Amino acid sequence: MTDGPDPAPEHGSATADDLDIQLIRQLIIADPELILSDGEIMRALIGSQDSEDEGRRVVDLRARLIERLEERLERLKRTHRTVIAAAYENVAGTAQVHKAVLSLLEVSKLSDFLAILTRDVPGMLGVEECRFCLEAEVDEAGPAPGLSEGLGGRVVALPLGTVEAYLMLDGEPSPGGVVLRPAPPEAQMLFGAQFRVQSEALVRLDFAGLPGMVAFGARDPERFATHHGTDLLAFFGGVIERVLGHWLGLAAGER
Repeated sequence: MTDGPDPAPEHGSATADDLDIQLIRQLIIADPELILSDGEIMRALIGSQDSEDEGRRVVDLRARLIERLEERLERLKRTHRTVIAAAYENVAGTAQVHKAVLSLLEVSKLSDFLAILTRDVPGMLGVEECRFCLEAEVDEAGPAPGLSEGLGGRVVALPLGTVEAYLMLDGEPSPGGVVLRPAPPEAQMLFGAQFRVQSEALVRLDFAGLPGMVAFGARDPERFATHHGTDLLAFFGGVIERVLGHWLGLAAGER
């Protein structure tokens, strides 16, 4: 059998190059980002001016690229504004907590400390109410004997085991012992029926094995949410734990 030249492709059949071009075209149509996100390809296309028709296509690509860059820029601007707003909020929150801590450190009597904590600190932190709670051998929640005089029931005695149970109504508290959440119906036990608390921040305390808690209540349902940071409140709780623990120890010794 004699070797002869390869037969010519039949009329209308696609060559390998044609198939490659069709495949590339289909890929680009299916996902234009393959081109638009490739900087090297875009530079080659923008630099290509071999014909009037091709130049027109390059102008179209430039317009699409500019539009895409403008979309990215707008997203970056929104992100930037969000970051700036969060930074200002963090700075403001830090200043509020520092002011509250300094006001508590300036007093020299337990009664003054509790008065500032439960009556003045809420305004400094932008909330309506605060309760200081201690567990005691009582049958139900109520004003703490010897600590709540003149404070409108803002110092609360709770039955043993109540602090942990209340903190864990929605699951485990954060590692810092802080819980931020919408206020449950049980919040009435702390804040009373006259105050319609919508969200609350709870800070767990420990006074040499005696459980305690600071509870902040707000009418704004968005004031405390589970996704908010808890570091500042954990720091605030640490200050209360150390200063108030010393005074409670002295008070217990006096009795």
